[in-house]
Amino acid sequence: MCFHTSTTNKVKRLEKHFDVSLSDPKLEPYFDKPTYHHNGFSHPNMLVIPQEKNEFLAPAVWGIVPSNKTADDIKPYFKESVRYGGGLNARSEKVFDHFVYRDSIMERRCIIPVSGFFEPHDHKKKKYPFYFKSADDSPIGLAGLYTVIDTYITFTILTKKASPLFEKVHNLKKRQPVIMSLEDSKNWLDNSLETNQINELLNIEFPDSNLETYTVSKDLFNTKIDSNVESIIDKVDYPELPKVR
Repeated sequence: MCFHTSTTNKVKRLEKHFDVSLSDPKLEPYFDKPTYHHNGFSHPNMLVIPQEKNEFLAPAVWGIVPSNKTADDIKPYFKESVRYGGGLNARSEKVFDHFVYRDSIMERRCIIPVSGFFEPHDHKKKKYPFYFKSADDSPIGLAGLYTVIDTYITFTILTKKASPLFEKVHNLKKRQPVIMSLEDSKNWLDNSLETNQINELLNIEFPDSNLETYTVSKDLFNTKIDSNVESIIDKVDYPELPKVR
């Protein structure tokens, strides 16, 4: 599952790459500050491109909340939902059936721009974090769903069955986030999509060759250490691990 991300791209780069504008220019200094490690369970503010206003980058809270909640319900809901993932991820196979996702899949899809994300690898009952990024260092677009709670957007990252590369890395759960090319990202936000077209987009394979992955520090998993530091995305070798590619 995808519970940890990195966002180090400047707003201007995201605007140019995705052909969008920041919804409130006053927020640019806040989102220009690099975040090397977003821990999803802290429900950070991130940027998304929402289907309803797909010409904008808008601030959103990571962790989808049912649309019948109020702003005052958001924090209590996160405390309650932590036992089943805090709304951070949604299985793409359930988007038309789950009581939260089915309210969003037709009209509230989104793209979450990230510079990279982390996945756990299990080796002899020990966990090792891997970092994934674009091979060419371009921003990555993750597919998601969102709800609007009063003035807040809350979102989740969609996941799917692992590709051969992700199956080697995320070797227990064997899942991966739904990654979309720039063209597919634009299509994902198209208001005219029908059910079969949505499913087609969810099942397009993003080439493993377009990604670079490597192991990073286990500090990522240590809640007693501040892992939101630039070195957390630096490569760390573990001689005991077999190579994944």
